[in-house]
Amino acid sequence: MQLQFTDKQNAFRLEVREWLAKNVPEQPLKSYDTREGFEEHRRWEAKLYESRLSMVMWPEHLGGRGCDLIEWLIFEEEYYAAGAPMRVNHNGQLLLGPTLMEFGTEAQKERFLPRIASSEDMWAQGWSEPDAGSDMAAIRSRAIRDGDEFVINGQKTWSTRASYADWVFGLFRTDPDSKRHHGLSYLMVPLDTPGVTVRPIKALNGKEAFAEVFFDDVRIPVANCIGEIGQGWSVAMATAGFERGLLLRSPARFQATVQRLVDLYRKYAAEHGENGRLRDAVIDCWMGAEAYAHSAYHTVGLINKGAKIGAESSINKIIWSELDLKMHEAAMEMLGAYAELQPGSPDVIDAGNWLEGFLFAQAGPIYAGTNEIQRNIIAERLLEMPRG
Repeated sequence: MQLQFTDKQNAFRLEVREWLAKNVPEQPLKSYDTREGFEEHRRWEAKLYESRLSMVMWPEHLGGRGCDLIEWLIFEEEYYAAGAPMRVNHNGQLLLGPTLMEFGTEAQKERFLPRIASSEDMWAQGWSEPDAGSDMAAIRSRAIRDGDEFVINGQKTWSTRASYADWVFGLFRTDPDSKRHHGLSYLMVPLDTPGVTVRPIKALNGKEAFAEVFFDDVRIPVANCIGEIGQGWSVAMATAGFERGLLLRSPARFQATVQRLVDLYRKYAAEHGENGRLRDAVIDCWMGAEAYAHSAYHTVGLINKGAKIGAESSINKIIWSELDLKMHEAAMEMLGAYAELQPGSPDVIDAGNWLEGFLFAQAGPIYAGTNEIQRNIIAERLLEMPRG
């Protein structure tokens, strides 16, 4: 596939490249899974917003610059190629934001979207519960209406970024007699509301990437419901589509990683000699990243022609999550014992980023719906195979 860009798109690419060259911090920011690093990333997001580069595809009056999805892909390519900081508010910007665009009221859009784009409001995700993981229809946390308010009781777990975030969005059962997909509502809850308790969960690397959130008679306005009361499942499935599709994991992220992998192999081969098996593994990863990028441009082309992407997002989710694992497994094998060194260790290679990435990649086939569930969706909804 030969990609050809318009003069306008090439000019946008150059503008982004030049801005990043002038503004990307010389020293990497601290991990956003620490309080200090989280606030450093928030300040970086504010800087992006000031130059209208935070959410380039959003309308200008809502904090963006009105770009189309092709220009968003271009922005992502330049962003990752420049080694810019990881985006910390992806729950708000890439999941909740598009959901509000599609289902939110005008008042909700005007209130929340600019503050999401600027990261004045940082968001956590509240899907999973102790007995409801990939099976979100098993959600039990309740939000019972009392006049103009909901009273929430229950628990969410594995809430990404909840340790430091300002808000959480998630599904709650607003009809106590309902079962499964019915009677659920999509609510937004400030995490400083009385009755909310946030308890951090340490990840494999010892950082507080996740948290469990407890709700004890928490009162929020009914106006914090996105979409119709009791119809939250369909809203949540739209968010899940954004999560599994292009927005959360853009191809540029994997192209940047695979370039680092190629560089690592070249250094490995110079020191230890050629290794045909490892070389083939690196080539396979490179082809996978390029294939995903070209597939993304194809998908965007279909969307621009009016197509709707539904269950196809499950294919994307399997591709990027399993590609991430392959790349990091190859890197860990090349690094050998050095792969186990933590960031800050005297002899650590690449600042320990390969180990950090390897640990995070283990979660890829699990979050956003396990890959086993995604394969079931593909079999039933795309291939129309009968249930076993």
